[in-house]
Amino acid sequence: MKIQTALMTLVLAAGGTVFAQTAAPAPKDPLATPRIDQREANQNKRIEQGAESGQLTRREERRLKMGEARIQNAEARAKADGTVTPQERKHLVRMENKESKAIYQQKHDRQRDMDHDGKRDRAHATQ
Repeated sequence: MKIQTALMTLVLAAGGTVFAQTAAPAPKDPLATPRIDQREANQNKRIEQGAESGQLTRREERRLKMGEARIQNAEARAKADGTVTPQERKHLVRMENKESKAIYQQKHDRQRDMDHDGKRDRAHATQ
């Protein structure tokens, strides 16, 4: 009986050690910015959707795309030294927030280009 208990304890202890070794988290990639990348993709979709629906004029679309390009350039500069610091991440998030607000404002400013001719439609222009 004592041998069985000792063997069982040994097996459980060995199994727990192996499990503890495999459950250790992998080190984080200092260049990874998955949330920022996903948000960029979402915002680009919002811009494209706004252009297709006529909510954005060509000029508004071009300006918003330039804003997204600025964010991508800032992200590339942050990654250039091999590490994206918490301060750089915070700066990128602030830039994304500002651009998201600009997309919302441009999509809801009552300027329309329903016929996609690059000019505001007169029927909807109230300004």
